[in-house]
Amino acid sequence: MNLANRITVARILLVPIIMFFLLIKVKFPHIRIEEFSITYNQIIAATIFIIAASTDSLDGYIARKRNLVTNLGKLLDPLADKLLVTAVLVSLVEMGKVDAWIVIVIISREWAVTGLRQIALLEGTVMAASKWGKAKTAAQITAIIALLINNFPFTFVDFPFDVIASWAAAIITVYSGIEYFVKNKHVIDFSEKTQ
Repeated sequence: MNLANRITVARILLVPIIMFFLLIKVKFPHIRIEEFSITYNQIIAATIFIIAASTDSLDGYIARKRNLVTNLGKLLDPLADKLLVTAVLVSLVEMGKVDAWIVIVIISREWAVTGLRQIALLEGTVMAASKWGKAKTAAQITAIIALLINNFPFTFVDFPFDVIASWAAAIITVYSGIEYFVKNKHVIDFSEKTQ
């Protein structure tokens, strides 16, 4: 359990804390600025989410820089990412802040690509992250933050950035998933070999 893996585990442990602040049935005070309103628990959850999301790059950087890449890290890192994004998106659906179909599309893509990665690993192939995969992660995090903070500051100019960011995240997520499958179609052999 090296430093990089500890950071990854910390990211996993932050997931239930974020969900607690998002879904707890306690009335927290509101901050109100004109027509904009946000609760303190949303601010806390958003802050923790930003910290957790930022550790994704940090643990990978430390693992590569200090030559701490391990099989445990390869397993935990993508798991932590998916747990974080999935848990917060499901919480946002519960809060009525994002359409369920967008979350279903994003989660379906994440687990489909995870399945493809597992098949590739069984065949001794490592699927490297593509630029669209990285863009997908950035789009998802941007959309989640916008939703967590009630579209601040765009709400003051009546611009639905959170809705646009959610749609963009869904579209980029689907595109990056298709790209993964097209580029790695050799991993899946649908032909039956007969003896």
